[in-house]
Amino acid sequence: MAELENILKKVTVVRLIGPNDVAVQGLTFDSRMVVAGTAFFAIKGVQADGHGFISKAVEKGAVVIVCEILPEELAPQVTYVQVKDTSEALALMAAEFYGNPSQKLQLVGVTGTNGKTTCVTLLHKLFRELGYNVGMLSTVQNQINEKVLPATHTTPDAINLNILLQQMVEAGCTHCFMEVSSHALVQHRVTGLTFAGGIFTNITHDHLDYHKTFDEYIRAKKLFFDMLPAKAFALTNADDKRGAVMLQNTQASDHEYSLRKATEFKARILDNSIQGLHLEIEGNEIWFKLIGAFNAYNILAVYGAAVLLGEDPHEVLTVLSSLTSAAGRFDYLVSDTQITGIVDYAHTPDALENVLQTIQQIRNPKQQVITLVGCGGNRDATKRPIMADIACKLSERVILTSDNPRFEDPQEIINQMQQGVKPLDFKKTLSIVDRKEAIKTACALANKGDIILVAGKGHETYQEIKGVKYDFDDKKILQEMFTQMGK
Repeated sequence: MAELENILKKVTVVRLIGPNDVAVQGLTFDSRMVVAGTAFFAIKGVQADGHGFISKAVEKGAVVIVCEILPEELAPQVTYVQVKDTSEALALMAAEFYGNPSQKLQLVGVTGTNGKTTCVTLLHKLFRELGYNVGMLSTVQNQINEKVLPATHTTPDAINLNILLQQMVEAGCTHCFMEVSSHALVQHRVTGLTFAGGIFTNITHDHLDYHKTFDEYIRAKKLFFDMLPAKAFALTNADDKRGAVMLQNTQASDHEYSLRKATEFKARILDNSIQGLHLEIEGNEIWFKLIGAFNAYNILAVYGAAVLLGEDPHEVLTVLSSLTSAAGRFDYLVSDTQITGIVDYAHTPDALENVLQTIQQIRNPKQQVITLVGCGGNRDATKRPIMADIACKLSERVILTSDNPRFEDPQEIINQMQQGVKPLDFKKTLSIVDRKEAIKTACALANKGDIILVAGKGHETYQEIKGVKYDFDDKKILQEMFTQMGK
């Protein structure tokens, strides 16, 4: 519980109607969750406008209404707070309501198109091994030390985010590592939080269904570094041409990492194989369990962040060398006939190309690469033909299939992907809508020693079709097919 006046401290109020000393019992932007004593936030969402539910919230006992447009009829028992941006007000008030938990932690955010989950997972594992109580907020799962909590979004909404951070503080956590999505930045989910540092991985083609243009997507990512305080660090990938852009207006101390340039944190790949990565970092030659040049960047970002948080460089590298990646990130298994099955979350053109280039680097010339890939429905459609083209360029056989079609027709998604298949690649490309049947076909096409890449869903244990999530685990099905077919 908190007094309205106290949680309004950082909010720019356009107009206040009613007393500001009212006791607020809870916060919500969902009218179905309103109970007596609640502050209801009317947010203009993509699918619905919360202003249309103000009267319902009042009926259910809301004592405060935070909105951008005041309703025509005002209830005398309710305090109305008119603001310019309800989402921003919600984030600022949630932070105050839950006691500003981010200020009691070393909170580090990771943003970028690819690598966020791997970096956050490695940081969580690293700091646990270093003896800290640590929280994690990621696409795969949320964690408070070893306690796993389900994740529904890459970055939770502002209320649940502050609740989770508060729980971490109560559990004695000193650090929290979290993914910061472009959606979360634009929607003010992380507004009001105090970050100790921020990491930029890279930026490539993604989420144009939401941001409309690539420039808008870049600006969304940059918002994170613009909001970092002066005492924080900003660590960016100098090999990405937008890395320097992220640092342009930041107050934080700026730092860079690279595989190609002379930067503060520098690495060189000595060997890249199915056994892992052999890197030279600051004069030290170290083997890591992670595979691929893209993971060399992730390792370097994690190493740099840990050092900037005050950890001993040698101890950090020692622990990092023993760690594995997040579930569904270059997650592989080998059949009895030495067929390698790789499951990866790659759902953007850049991520798919990175994974396939890594496979090209570690395979021998006799191994054929069979790639199974789909694209999600109700998401950026412009990347569909691009991903099919990349799969064809870097594979001997390609199977276009369903991913999470959501409310789209999966065959129509595949048809759009096929537009990227060049005439010379027609013969090596199959289209199979049923994803399980597609995995079975990939296994049937594979000979001893071949490599099958099942891309797009990674850690997900479901397939979303017309609003329903059905049980579906790429890795389990791949293993099942290997066993059934005696592969």
